[in-house]
Amino acid sequence: MALQYWVGDFFIDLSRNQITRSEQSQTIPPKALAVLTHLAKHQRKVVSQDELLSEVWPDTIVTPNTLQRSIAQLRKALGEDRKQQSYIRTHAKQGYSLECDIVWQDDDSIPQDKTAPREEAPSPSSPRPEIDIKPVNPSHQTQTIKPNRFPIFALVGLVLLVFVIFKYSPPEQNSQLVFDRIQAVTATDRKEFGPSYSPDGEYIIFNRYLDKLCVNKIWARNIHTQKETELTPEWGTYGRHTLSPDGKKLVFISEEDCTIPLTQNTCYNLVSLDFQKALVSPQQPNVLMRCKNSAIKNPVWLNNNNLAILHKETNRWRLINYSVRDNTSRVLYDLENGNLAYFDYSITDGLIAVTSHHQDGQLYIDMLDSKGALLSSHPIDYPDEISQHRAISPNFSPMEDELIFSTGRRLFSLTYDGKVSKIQLPLDQSASSPDFHPNGQRALVIKGQYDSDIASIPLSQPGVIDTPSEEDVSKLYPSTSRSISGEDDGIFQPGGDLIAFTSRRSGEDQVWVTDGHNLQQLSQFPIDTNIYGINWSADGQSILANANNKLNKIFLDGRVEGFPLEAPVDQLFQWDSVDNSALLSLTIKGVTKFSEVDLDTLEPRFIIDKPINWAQRSENGQLIYMDHMNRFWQPGPAEDQLIDKLYLQGGEKRFVIKDNIIYSINPENQLWSFNLATRDFNLIKEMHKDIDYLTDINQENLLISYVVAAKKEVAELILR
Repeated sequence: MALQYWVGDFFIDLSRNQITRSEQSQTIPPKALAVLTHLAKHQRKVVSQDELLSEVWPDTIVTPNTLQRSIAQLRKALGEDRKQQSYIRTHAKQGYSLECDIVWQDDDSIPQDKTAPREEAPSPSSPRPEIDIKPVNPSHQTQTIKPNRFPIFALVGLVLLVFVIFKYSPPEQNSQLVFDRIQAVTATDRKEFGPSYSPDGEYIIFNRYLDKLCVNKIWARNIHTQKETELTPEWGTYGRHTLSPDGKKLVFISEEDCTIPLTQNTCYNLVSLDFQKALVSPQQPNVLMRCKNSAIKNPVWLNNNNLAILHKETNRWRLINYSVRDNTSRVLYDLENGNLAYFDYSITDGLIAVTSHHQDGQLYIDMLDSKGALLSSHPIDYPDEISQHRAISPNFSPMEDELIFSTGRRLFSLTYDGKVSKIQLPLDQSASSPDFHPNGQRALVIKGQYDSDIASIPLSQPGVIDTPSEEDVSKLYPSTSRSISGEDDGIFQPGGDLIAFTSRRSGEDQVWVTDGHNLQQLSQFPIDTNIYGINWSADGQSILANANNKLNKIFLDGRVEGFPLEAPVDQLFQWDSVDNSALLSLTIKGVTKFSEVDLDTLEPRFIIDKPINWAQRSENGQLIYMDHMNRFWQPGPAEDQLIDKLYLQGGEKRFVIKDNIIYSINPENQLWSFNLATRDFNLIKEMHKDIDYLTDINQENLLISYVVAAKKEVAELILR
């Protein structure tokens, strides 16, 4: 097939995916150009939709909407629309035709008039060649030309230059997306998240946190005037929002504490408000649906004015279709032997993209139509740059048949058949997966830095209550090793003076140790690493770390030993280096299971199927765990027993066990202890509200991590 040809006054270059006219070039998706080329090969003939779909998308199930989008892209590039069809003509219920002159570049694969002389290939910037070509003067063919050696040397030099450039230049990216710059949208001391554009592209809607607390309000920002408008009058725990296609109704998830917790502490409400009225004055949300014994997240409007929502009962997610008008729901998509992870919806194509964990343990990309019918399902082919167990959240992009996702400081494209390609990203900070503007030329991301520190605090005697002042937490609890990045998981070295912790101070999440004066980075994990749990060995000479969902044993001299578990590790709770076993949460087919793993045989023993918040073993081997409702349990002779004295004492700040005594911080920010032998409960002291976690304790001190600053801002990526 010819790689270059003319359509009227437009020069088509398939090798560069470009259409050029008057030295103005446009980059066009390859599939759209493939449609144009097939129409050009059948100039002025009607080509059916079925033929175009089978020719351009062989062995792939796509809807006619995909073809219509390619036609629209071509018409826009050729400067026409549906009413003015100078180039591509629509034939109702038949197909399309290309109604203009076509001139092919030199290519023997294109049929040509054998009696006509071959024309000289034009450049994109040169005038379009005339159809009538003057015959060659025969006398010019008999002239003797003296050889000139300079062009030969120049040609050899050019070949060598091309070889060097080809060999040593970086490989060209497969993706057509190139981001030119990033610009801030919000720049406050608050923390923003969940940005999206209104369907008309006139507003950016986002959530803004109150200081370091977990409550937020929903705001809208006019992209022309930059005016910000508060949409909700009260602070709440609001999740992802979605605006109806007509731009009238804003829907989002509102969380609240259950009045009488039965199966969960948090109740989930699907709420809505009138967007146009909220732009005038904040509106109180109206409840559409309540979930007291199940969870819902990520509502998205469909073209039929229904909502697609992820819904979880027990420990599995499924996709449901909720009718606002009828207040009813039905299952759109579910996996009997797997679990759904994330989804996005394309209004343009009417397609739903779902990432899901299948029976084989791999993450898949499943493409559905708007009614939930499965169109295709492919395992995601992770490149070497991404951890094989990395969770991803892809969104639809302007690229044809491709989605886009972020792993932190890097962007990748994902095709509908599971192929991943890297995209250049102009960021030095982690960013969320982009959400594109309706025109496809810009995208919203959340970027920023989370600043937390670790501190060692003297352990007061039981019964002594100290009330901390309202001063800044960093003044109350001086950091053991201050930085402007996130530090966490501080643990004391057994029999030594070191403190191990995780930190992003070098740009990536790494394991560090300090003696209070000197710092040492132990690990060298790759870009976009996440660490979920570290533990010292009993002899204090090595650390077990859960990095990128894999266990790694890191020695003080920097050596690393991996444990190739078949299932990804969700959280490392505790490591017993003497028995060489670990308490873990493993993800099996997308479902989290509390397990104890023998690290010699790598065989897991599943303790319970329900997700838990934290677990530890005492020195005498007693297992204590805190479930998803923050209740404390320990195994009994027949069934697990609830520790009644610790009812309402559990929280998100974890717990530690030292000398068979449990220490933790309750929701009232009080440090307490519970003796497993005597069953005595004591309040020790009040703690600052900004403490994140209690991470370790010894005879004299306890280690905590606390929030210094949590600044996240909305930014726009602008396409080149």
